[in-house]
Parts: sequence; structure tokens; C-alpha cells
Amino acid sequence: MELINQHTKNIMEGCKERARSAGLTFTNESLEYIVTNRDLLELSPKVMIPTMYDYWVHDVEVLREKGKYELYPHNPYETVINTRPPISFYNDNNPDWLNVMIFYHVLAHIDFFQNNLYYRHTWDYDFAGQALSDKRVIAKLRAEKGRWVDYVIEFARSIDNLVDFYGGLAELFVPQEAECSSRVNYYFDQFLQAEKKVSISEYIKEINRYNDCLKNHGELGERTFFSDAEQRYPELEARFSHTDQNHPAKRRDLLSYLLDHAHFLARDENVWMRSILEIVRKTSVFFQPQIRTKIMNEGWASYWHEYLFLQDDRIRGHEVDFARVHAAVTSMPRVGTNPYALGMRLFNFIEEQADKGRVSFAFQRLLDADGRKKYDTGSAKGRDFIFSVRENLCDYLFLKTYLDQDFLDHYNLFLAGKRLDQQRMVWQYYVKSRKAKDYQQMMLETLYHPPVITVDEAKGLQGSLYLVHAFEGKQLVREYIANTLVGIEFLWGGPVHLETSEAQVAAEPSPAGRDEARDGEITWQRVVYSMNEKVLSKKQL
Repeated sequence: MELINQHTKNIMEGCKERARSAGLTFTNESLEYIVTNRDLLELSPKVMIPTMYDYWVHDVEVLREKGKYELYPHNPYETVINTRPPISFYNDNNPDWLNVMIFYHVLAHIDFFQNNLYYRHTWDYDFAGQALSDKRVIAKLRAEKGRWVDYVIEFARSIDNLVDFYGGLAELFVPQEAECSSRVNYYFDQFLQAEKKVSISEYIKEINRYNDCLKNHGELGERTFFSDAEQRYPELEARFSHTDQNHPAKRRDLLSYLLDHAHFLARDENVWMRSILEIVRKTSVFFQPQIRTKIMNEGWASYWHEYLFLQDDRIRGHEVDFARVHAAVTSMPRVGTNPYALGMRLFNFIEEQADKGRVSFAFQRLLDADGRKKYDTGSAKGRDFIFSVRENLCDYLFLKTYLDQDFLDHYNLFLAGKRLDQQRMVWQYYVKSRKAKDYQQMMLETLYHPPVITVDEAKGLQGSLYLVHAFEGKQLVREYIANTLVGIEFLWGGPVHLETSEAQVAAEPSPAGRDEARDGEITWQRVVYSMNEKVLSKKQL
């Protein structure tokens, strides 16, 4: 691995000038390295961070990827990581014209890293330098404690997806003086929605009334607001006094809870484990936005490498070569998904819609199909609008907001189904649905969504840890529960209970009254898994 030569660096600097003139913003400094395919395979298990701490799973991943590469050789063109300065890696056999395209792709990634608000917590420090410091800490501990270090790493990594990414991110955007009181939070978040179940229109009216009270009465605005609310809901004050809303909110962060409350980790002989949990948690939080913006990030980079490359005079004579590479990267499969292709087409579509003034309530209220096709206010603000989308959204909001029926019809997309042909014993693919809500749901189900696990201190009796899984329609993977709870039990230093939901399929008698049974509807049963001294048990609630 070595830095790119001066000739290639000049190409990159030329790409930076053109990218900035088109509207992309990023820092001046960047580091570019030339690597071989095998170097990239060795860096991949460490999420392309060369200074990441050593762990035996990384070695296993390297061996697996090398075996796969020998059977199916492939050429990863580039990789860029969100550090200060940004570091990118390039294949050692890329020609200059290909580097021009790749540099534009990388610069768009850097623009996304440094401007999308979901990366806000990564802007103020260099993660590569922090990772090097963490690596030295773990290496020192490994020399002192031996294999126990790897046990603690493995136990911590088994729950490193249970970090409160959004809770930490919210603190960066809400000034202390702008925070709502616990009573306001309870009233809007729990009382109106969960207890009174008011309509959306009524809920919005209450929000507007609260804002008007603050605007008109200043410091007395909240008191004025609740004086009226208590007249309509006399039970409000009594219910609020019986809640824990007047206490600081507890984060949904199991690793943080273990660090703060596990007596086992507080013992003098075990304090060293806390450093490992902090490192694992900090690393997980750093990479959370990259997992949650995969489609947007790759789509944004693909959009810009196409736009900027085709205007670059340095690629004359290689237009066909570019078309082949670009098509391979951004082709839209009929079955399956391609984040590069979907993200790029969504940005193109959003820009086109915004140019015609179609990202407005007036267009959304228009039901006439012919009128929607002809609707064009000539606003020509599409480029500015997609920069706003790049700044404020994640994949979920991106797909939920803009993957609509007009987009599906424009690109002739559909949801594919699969069935077995009993006669020829082959799988058949067919058009299952052309509705946007079905295609959108299919895409949303592919997104990263870790389970919500919270701690119920009231049920954690006699020093045990009681975890509650907030069921959202998908059960936990059963084969992982035992090993994960063993690790949590070790870190907690006592019994651990996990309350969750599991599918129960009841057998129903056949209509003919015969002995055969048919599958009934799935019902969800709350169960509790208990881990005590490495022995797992389960009971139904």
C-alpha cells in the first residue's frame, strides 16, 4: 500500500476543482493510496480502517474472502472512509480515464460524509487516529490478560447493534435551552397518543396551540398552555405524577447501561473490561450512519460521477469504456436490488420533479392523471432541492418520501415473485405487483433495523438484568439468543432475562373432519428466556 504518484494526484486535484464548481463541498485535504485487490480483501473485515484493533474474526474473514476471490476473481475499484482527512484506496491497475470517474465517485462520497446530518457526530475528530489509539489499548490488554480480552470483545460485539445512535445524535442538534420539559414530553408523546389516542388533526392543533402560547406569553407560555389542557383533561396532572417522566430519560443503549450499572465491571479486577466495551460501542456508533444511508450514499456518488465524468474533457475516446463500467455499476436488476442504481435514479427523478415544481402540496393534491403529467411550474430548482435531500435524510426517509407510484411508472419497476414449476421443477419469476406501496415495503424490509431492547429495572429482581424486546413484527433469531445471553450474563455478573415475542402456529382441523391438520394463522406469544450460570431456560407469559 502506497500513496498515489504525483501524476495521479494531479488528476484528483483537477477533479476536486470541477466537483466544487458543480456545488459539492468538502475539505481540501485528502489521502489516496494505491492497493492491490488482496490488500482490499484484507482491509474489508476492518471496515477499511487500517488502524482498527486486531480481532480473530478479522482473520477468518480474510481467509474466506481470499478463497472466494480465487474462485471468482473480481476488481474492486475504490473504497473511501470517513476520516479526517478522508482516506481512499484505489486498485493498482486502474487507467487514468477510470481514475477520473472513480475520483468523482469518491469526492461525492466525501461530500455526503461531511454534509449529511446523520454523520454530524463524526465531523469533529479523526476516527483513524482514534482507532489507532484503541488498537494500542487492546494490544496492551491482550499482552496482560491473554485470551480473556477476545472473550470480552466477542461478548461486546454480540450486542454492539444495541446502541442509541439517534439519542446521541439528537443531543447535538437540540440546545440545552431549547429542550422541552418532561411534562410537555409526556403530554405529547404518551398522554395524547397512547392514552387518549387523539386524531392526527387534533394532535396537530395541540402542537400549534403550544407554539402560539410560547410565542404570545414567553416564559409563561407553558403554564398558560397547561392551564387550558387541564380543564379539558382533569386527570392529566394525576397521571403525570405517577409516571417517571420527571426523571431523565433512559437511553435504549444496552452497552451504556452495562458500563453504568454492572457491578461485575465495577470490580477492581474487571475495570479493564470497561475500556473494551467503550471501544466497541464507540466504533459501532461511528459506523451507524453508513449503515443507515447506504442507498443514498451510493446513489449520490453514482449521480455525480455520471454527471461530472461526461463533462470532463479528459475522457475523450473512452466514452464507450465508461458506458460499460457505468452500466455494470448502476444497472437496475429486475429481481433483487442495487443500491447504486436505485439511489441514482431516485436522485435523478427527484431533481426532475423539483425542476417542474412537483415537490409541492399543490401537485400532491392533484388527482387528475393527465394533469399530473402536464404539471410544470418551471421552477428549475431541482439541483438545490437534491442538495437539501442529501443533507437531511437517511435511507428510510428517502424511500418512504420519494419512492412513489410516479417513480415506479417512470422506470417501469415492479415487485417480482417466485414460485416453483412442479412439472419442470424450476423456479419461475413473475410480476407480483406494480404498486408503489408493495415495492416500497420490499425495499424498507431490506434496510438495517436492529431490535429495540430496553432494560426494565422494576422486573430485575435480586441482582438480575431484565431485558424487554419491543416487538415490531419480527422475532429475534433464536439460534443467536443463547450465545448472546451468555455474553451479557458474563458482563452483568448475574442472571439475565429476555422478554420477547415468538410465533406460534396453531394446527386447525381440516374442513372434511379428517385427521389431517392444516396450518392456522400465526399468533405471537410473549416468552421469557433466562440465562443463569450458562444454562438457558424459557417460559411463556
